[in-house]
Amino acid sequence: MEQATLTDALSFEALLPHLGGMIEDADHKGGELVIRCSTDNIIEVLTILRDEADFAFDQLTDLTAVDYPNRPYRFELVYQLLSITHNRRMRVLVALPEGEVAPSVLPVFNSANWAEREVWDMFGIFFAGHPDLRRLLTDYGFEGHPLRKDFPTTGYVEVRYDDTQRRVVYEPVHLTQEYRDFDFLSPWEGVQNDIEDNAADQEEQGA
Repeated sequence: MEQATLTDALSFEALLPHLGGMIEDADHKGGELVIRCSTDNIIEVLTILRDEADFAFDQLTDLTAVDYPNRPYRFELVYQLLSITHNRRMRVLVALPEGEVAPSVLPVFNSANWAEREVWDMFGIFFAGHPDLRRLLTDYGFEGHPLRKDFPTTGYVEVRYDDTQRRVVYEPVHLTQEYRDFDFLSPWEGVQNDIEDNAADQEEQGA
């Protein structure tokens, strides 16, 4: 059975009559049309892409975010769309600065429910109008947002089960072993003999 392939990507010109004033930028990448719009227009853009028969992007297959700490607009929301009717995919990007609220697209696509919760949990991007914006992958008492580039790899707190209190307790992270400045000339490191042998070999070769 042959694998189905996507038809020709949607052209930017086909969008202009419907979305011309709302598209900030457009490009083709990997056989997909990629467009950018603002948070103010994302609801209307997705609604048109879903309802217009020429587009018929009736599925939101993924909603995620990317963190670019050095950009003025630090975060970029990524909406992946699929048209079953036309066998096409499309990507919509929305850039927003840190602290800005994005509108929930749940009224347009029900599949955005848990995806927006995950983005809130991992990146700290708040979605206005979401009916149940709670953490999804981390605990309710978790501090910070793990997929931000400035989030420490060790986290801020660690958890353990306390036999005395008979419950899980949160404590500041305690590193069991601090960073060591290794001295490779020290016999304690177990490499002194190797260094001496290599030096002797080099002297013999030089002679």
